[in-house]
Amino acid sequence: MLFELIRLEFIKSFRSTAFAKSVMVAIFLGFLAIMFLSYLLMAGLFLNRILEVLAEGENTIEVLNSGLIFFFLVDFMYRYFLQKLPVIELESLLHLPISKHKIMHMLLGRSFFSPLSIIALILFTPFAFTVIGQEYGIQGAISWLGTVVFISWTLHWFMLWFKQRFEDGLIGVGIVFAILLLGGGSTYMGWFNLGEIVAPFFRFAMSSSIPLLATLVLCGAGYYMAFSYYLNNAYLEDLSDEEEVRFVNQSVGFFSRFGMAGELANLEWKLIIRHKKSRTFLMLSAFFLLYGTIFYDNPAYQDGPMQHMFIFVGIFITGIFTIQYGQLFLSWNSSYFDFFLTRKDGIKNLVKGKYLLLLSISVLCFLLSIPYVYYGWKFLLIHFATFLFNAGIMIHVITYLAIWKPKPMDLNKGAMFNYEGVGAAQFLMIIPMMVAPYLIYLPFALFFNMYAGLAALGTAGVIGILFFNKLATININRVLKNRFEISSSFRQEL
Repeated sequence: MLFELIRLEFIKSFRSTAFAKSVMVAIFLGFLAIMFLSYLLMAGLFLNRILEVLAEGENTIEVLNSGLIFFFLVDFMYRYFLQKLPVIELESLLHLPISKHKIMHMLLGRSFFSPLSIIALILFTPFAFTVIGQEYGIQGAISWLGTVVFISWTLHWFMLWFKQRFEDGLIGVGIVFAILLLGGGSTYMGWFNLGEIVAPFFRFAMSSSIPLLATLVLCGAGYYMAFSYYLNNAYLEDLSDEEEVRFVNQSVGFFSRFGMAGELANLEWKLIIRHKKSRTFLMLSAFFLLYGTIFYDNPAYQDGPMQHMFIFVGIFITGIFTIQYGQLFLSWNSSYFDFFLTRKDGIKNLVKGKYLLLLSISVLCFLLSIPYVYYGWKFLLIHFATFLFNAGIMIHVITYLAIWKPKPMDLNKGAMFNYEGVGAAQFLMIIPMMVAPYLIYLPFALFFNMYAGLAALGTAGVIGILFFNKLATININRVLKNRFEISSSFRQEL
């Protein structure tokens, strides 16, 4: 029966009308995966030498044992954002006269065959047999490597349960942030070194098989937990209710004060929290609010020309949602764009509603960035000036580029490695993001000081806000002028 299910999957792929496109995408992603895994293999081959350079004079085995916990934290993070859930095909399988146990085993087993599952194996196998094997023997190398790999595989099964259980909700995001904060943040802030706490476990794995057996049992328990949850919740009505009814009544009250544009902004908000791709962008925006911690406390950026890098960081933090969500300005509405064409002022209200939503979340991002004042008052001024510039200037620049030949996309697909809706304009947006703020900031900062540059940047933003309607009209007229061409491109098959 397992082979029959596999055969059905192959038949479904070959009969798909988008088979040729799927093959090309698969070849491209396969090439990227092979290239990435090749880099990992090279890193694994030179891992001992890399550790010798980074921790000169220290035992590389001890250094790696102390750092493994941070590898697993990174493993946890990229699995959260990249790992796909094996539930997409359930609707096409549950009605068949096949045991749900067999369907779940097949779907879970297929999810395991992924480049993510062999990262730990490729990265640490050379080190295990060339370094650990010389000191602890082949048995010690196998025990240590097996322990590391089984922990990584346990994270695979745990993430399948975790993502399905919390459905990318705020609770799930909060747990991810808490784990990353307690893991990496505790060491960075000097609270406690988590690596030194767990290092004895991996040290013990080199001289005993007990950790290997324990992690093997843990991996099996993780599989059973994921299997049980999927089996108990594999019902078509549950799937449809979760996608269609969830968050249906979640509205933002003050949007209603802005007329029809506000109502459309409210609908856009519902679109964001209902669909996987847009919801992922919202969560990534919250995650990238921590971007400043990389730069603001780094001595290399405190003085000299490098301190001007803070302007880009401020633009990124206060405008991250506008950058991510706004770059696909009209593509989000590709499936029902024709609806707005048939309504009086439909396009005008759609564009204004999007502006209202982007500005509202930018205000929220600025307010959430206020705690950066902990690093100094100048960072609050940087965020305020860059927020004004984003609200007055950058939002129009990003929108102008985004409505240049927009492409359709499917909202129900994930955001990672999904290039639907992405065209040349999306790749070119990094240029105005990097150049535009510095064209105004640098002349004043170099001739006077940083605060003069911030004042100029904020003043430009205020001017843009005062003339907001006129600037928005430019983009509205562009959409109206090309509305039929845009509508025709949205009707193309994905």
